[in-house]
Amino acid sequence: MAKSKKILMICGDYMEDSEAMVPFQALQAYGLSVDAVCPGKKSGDVCRTAVHQASAHQTYSESRGHNFTLNATFDEIDASTYDGLVLPGGRAPEYLALNDSVLSLVTHFAKSGKPIASVCHGQLILAAAADVVKGRKVTAYPTVGPVLVSAGAHWVQPETMAACTVDGNLVTAASYFGHPEFIRHFLKVLGATVSGSNKRVLFLCGDYMEDYEIMVPFQSLEALECCHVDAVCPNKKAGDTCPTAVHDFEGDQTYSEKPGHAFTLTANFHDIDASSYDALVIPGGRAPEYLALDPEVIKLAKHFMDAGKPVASICHGQQILSAAGVLKGKKCTAYPAVKLNVVLGGASWLEPDPIDRCFTDGNLVTGAAWPGHPQFIAQFMSLLGVQVHF
Repeated sequence: MAKSKKILMICGDYMEDSEAMVPFQALQAYGLSVDAVCPGKKSGDVCRTAVHQASAHQTYSESRGHNFTLNATFDEIDASTYDGLVLPGGRAPEYLALNDSVLSLVTHFAKSGKPIASVCHGQLILAAAADVVKGRKVTAYPTVGPVLVSAGAHWVQPETMAACTVDGNLVTAASYFGHPEFIRHFLKVLGATVSGSNKRVLFLCGDYMEDYEIMVPFQSLEALECCHVDAVCPNKKAGDTCPTAVHDFEGDQTYSEKPGHAFTLTANFHDIDASSYDALVIPGGRAPEYLALDPEVIKLAKHFMDAGKPVASICHGQQILSAAGVLKGKKCTAYPAVKLNVVLGGASWLEPDPIDRCFTDGNLVTGAAWPGHPQFIAQFMSLLGVQVHF
């Protein structure tokens, strides 16, 4: 068996929330090993993150995101053991670009020709590292352009915030909207191939679904060329948005909630033909408790479960499956507070210990919370017959 590719991610306080977690968990779901480190911090420490999104003002807005837990210690890493580097954006790169140890790491990857993927403001770090972007085609969040030009880069103005640019081993993107293409190109530069016939996956969304629990699986699957994904919400149409919730674990008796990113839907709920989709994903958060009262939502859930199509449901999403009466005889986990719904729905409860543990029973994948995304997505990909090979 080929040795797993090993990726390093350089983090910092107030890096953009999605720009850290989506590539971190997506790459793990594909079978890569990812170490997230931060100067001055060790494994188990957290970095605060920021939710950045367009606003009515002259620049993006910022609010507090999730707490991102590091899984390696910066001062202990050996750069030579890694196959690729990821630089999230947000505000962290402003000060990380002044850190000599960070610049030394980036220079190592650049000189060795190893793949580097950098998004949004992460390119400030590339500009600060000597000759890394000189003569290279690079895009970024537009305000980073003048710095890149000064560093000698061939600046590529992003036509949209989903724009990506590839120049040899260097993959750059303007923002988290470009994650699917960004991750897809990074995989290719790492030497990956994706196998599996074309699959159409439907995401069932609602207001105040959990931010990570929609963004991470949606963009992780969208990054795979053999997957077409659509996101719908009752009483909304393509182009509408759903507000999301940042649910975190901060020492209280239950999770805390903060506002997350606005998530843009891709299809009209009342126009979809369920039979044209191969699989269903149900994010958690607060949306499922009211979506479970919608007869059309129940009909949709029953279609996929009764047909034996792959269904992946996480956290509070199982409230919908319980209300639909499709959990009878199934083995199932969920966020622990949803155990009552699962048991009364006729399922055998599987304890999520640890909280990132996920389970597959027949056509059904269930998880307890967003820390389990790598397992959750990997198990769902297995049901879809999709694999990433190196």
